Amino acid sequence: MKRLLLIASLFATVAVQAQVLPSFGNSRTGTTGMQFLKIAPDARSTGMAGSFISVTSDLSSLYWNPAGLSRIDTADYHVQLGHTLYFGGINMSWGAFGMRTGGQSFFGLNVMSLNVGEMEETTEFQPTGTGRTFSPSNLVIGATYSRILTRNFSFGVTGKYAREGMAGVAVNNVMFDLGLDYLIQDVRNLRFAVTLTNFGINVEPSGKVQVLKINGEEEVTSFQNISVPTTFRLGASIDAVNKGNHVLRTSLQLNHPADNNETMAIGLEYVLKRILFVRTGYEFGQDEKGFPPIGVGYMLPRRFGRFTIDYSLNNKARLGNIHRLTLGLRLK
Repeated sequence: MKRLLLIASLFATVAVQAQVLPSFGNSRTGTTGMQFLKIAPDARSTGMAGSFISVTSDLSSLYWNPAGLSRIDTADYHVQLGHTLYFGGINMSWGAFGMRTGGQSFFGLNVMSLNVGEMEETTEFQPTGTGRTFSPSNLVIGATYSRILTRNFSFGVTGKYAREGMAGVAVNNVMFDLGLDYLIQDVRNLRFAVTLTNFGINVEPSGKVQVLKINGEEEVTSFQNISVPTTFRLGASIDAVNKGNHVLRTSLQLNHPADNNETMAIGLEYVLKRILFVRTGYEFGQDEKGFPPIGVGYMLPRRFGRFTIDYSLNNKARLGNIHRLTLGLRLK
């Protein structure tokens, strides 16, 4: 109980310092950088509209809730690979590895890279282009430690390095994710979760860029500080149906980003014989509407472990569709 109170107090302190509480009367939209950190890398979570911090039980927990790493099965090693086809020809790749390091301890590594491709440089004085091109780069590498404290309660922490580069200017930062997970297995696998992700300090970009002004080109080497997209989440899930070969898992999640409006998401996952998965959900409060996400998954038992494949389709009315494919391997 003392450990639980200590960790809860830490969450409260960090939440206030990270300004995850509402800023009434002020617009927070567009006030942070490194927006690629908000793009979920896996198909299972996005098939449930991101209502996932209390559901995750595989390596997607390295992105959503580090405490969820303690819910992976008893396999010795876990590997996960994901690919996202985003808007405008943008692609994102994800790789993760996890393992049990002790009776109650778990360790994981992940890397995520966003590929935007080559872009033409334009300015307010040269809106049709300067003749130069650049290739934005976005990368994050993280290490996660999770531990089971009691039969019901676990926690996790992730330390990560993120880099965002564009046209000779780059932002480098170190951030942390914190997660708590509470499971009441006797009550239809009822789970509660709290996470604080992308918590870090403001940093100044480094580098230089040539900017055309009225008096000619000028080299700029000083920039405003960039803050990170900290997000505070509360979630709960329960198996509404758990009979024989049929499981219907439901989840509810509240999201509070530091740079946008609060949203609420609900998720559904139907499991047939523990090998076939169908998912959907909806996120309320999103600026860009679309039809509810669709997700499917299949688990194939093998002699060496288990192989999983998941796919999700997320639609945005004006921007188009997002496709995600995730492959998972569990080795005994």
